[in-house]
Amino acid sequence: MRCSLRILTLCLTLALTVPACSGSDDDKTTLRVLAGPDLAVLEPLLGELRDETGVQLDMDYKADADTGDALVSGQGGGGHDAAWLSSDRYFRLRHKDSARRPLRTPTMLSPVVVGLRPAVARELRATSPGGRLSWADLADAAATGTVRFGMADPRQTGSGLAALVGVATAAAGTGGALREDDVSCDRLRGFRSGQQLTADSTRDLLDDFVDHPGTANALITYESDLLALNSGGRLKEKLEIVRPEDGMVLADFPLLLLDPDRRTAYDKVVEWLQRDSVQEKIMRTTQRRPVSPSVTRDGQLRAPVGNALYFPDRLAVVERLLDDYGDPRRRVPDQVIFLLDFSGSMRGERMADLREAFADLSGADSSATGKFARFYQGERLTVVRFGGRVLEERTITVQGQKDLDTLAGVVARGGYGDSTAVWTALDHGYRTATTVVAEDPERAVSIVLMTDGENNAGIAYEEFVRRYEARPAQTRTAVHTYPVHFGEADAGALRRAAAKTGGRMVDAQGSSLSEAFKEIRGCR
Repeated sequence: MRCSLRILTLCLTLALTVPACSGSDDDKTTLRVLAGPDLAVLEPLLGELRDETGVQLDMDYKADADTGDALVSGQGGGGHDAAWLSSDRYFRLRHKDSARRPLRTPTMLSPVVVGLRPAVARELRATSPGGRLSWADLADAAATGTVRFGMADPRQTGSGLAALVGVATAAAGTGGALREDDVSCDRLRGFRSGQQLTADSTRDLLDDFVDHPGTANALITYESDLLALNSGGRLKEKLEIVRPEDGMVLADFPLLLLDPDRRTAYDKVVEWLQRDSVQEKIMRTTQRRPVSPSVTRDGQLRAPVGNALYFPDRLAVVERLLDDYGDPRRRVPDQVIFLLDFSGSMRGERMADLREAFADLSGADSSATGKFARFYQGERLTVVRFGGRVLEERTITVQGQKDLDTLAGVVARGGYGDSTAVWTALDHGYRTATTVVAEDPERAVSIVLMTDGENNAGIAYEEFVRRYEARPAQTRTAVHTYPVHFGEADAGALRRAAAKTGGRMVDAQGSSLSEAFKEIRGCR
């Protein structure tokens, strides 16, 4: 009896002094995870993960750009065992040739969508067939100043980059991943003129939108961000979520294994995350879509994603896109100098075509390509009418329809010349451009030369070249000419001028002046 009592006492003592295996921190595995800030919303679930799998995730939150820089395959991710990002597409492109690619597992889904203040949404839907909206519609509304949006900096955030890729892919209109030719044809000038808010993180973007309600009336970000904002009580009126019908880029929030020696712990985490019960909790915690098709979506998450847009498959395409879009905080609108032939041969149908082309660029063209090519708020436009000499020059800055009507009036005015001084007009255009570049070196300037005949007055081509080469290097480097071949114009001469100035000729013979001008607007 005494022996049994001593044994029982010893067992109780051991039980009090030695933790049970199921609760011992020593028996738990820790994975150090490099995480994007969009993953912080999962913190409430990490305790359950630890308790049910024995794996603790030590989350190291960094800005998306820092996360991408730290992920170097084969070097353990800078001391991290795993990484959890909103998207790893850019990282995979940057390290496409790495010998070892990290194992990845998607954990949840969220498309990049648009949140509109209700009044703006009603205005846009009223003019759209069936009330459906596309990226082209939004670009058109941004160009007119109707939509003033906030978007995280695409150079710093996954959401901003996904949004930029989405709208650029829709603008290209190819139905596939962006190519370098698509990016070199920058069709986003009107769209980006509408960006009024930016930030280096999605959280800061949402805060700025709430704190400065008069600055922007739209947000472009992940669907989950907008749903959380709408349900958080921070807005006087909820945003209407628009899922553009021409497609969206989808984030799948992959968990990446950086250290292959931690595969066992990684597999435990992945198995837990993929359980339907956990997917339901993730959905309700983050308002992101489950990756498991067997989990029923809640509320607005039932809305179809539609066409998933492809992410570019070449790093050069993404880097060119980012360079072309530039710094959202510092942007000077372009100036375009139109040199328009008003010689006698332009009378009648040809002049009607020219006026129609300007009407289309002013908003009359309702096609997707027309909406991406139109004149936009803040853009400076110079129209020079010429015959045997310069007949008239007028410069406007687009602020509204009144300015576009003024421009249309210049194009509609009569007063034709009896000859065609092509090179005199182009020399005049470069004289104007030189002044603009000297006054504002950050303003992008281009020249569009439209003529339907050969040069038969004014200076010769050789004299134009001599004067051009004498101009400041800054002008010659920055200002390119885009001749439009029309009517009986000398195509060879126009090509030489384009090559000399770094531009290219566009042929309107097989299409129309409207299509030619749209092509130049997209590719200058």
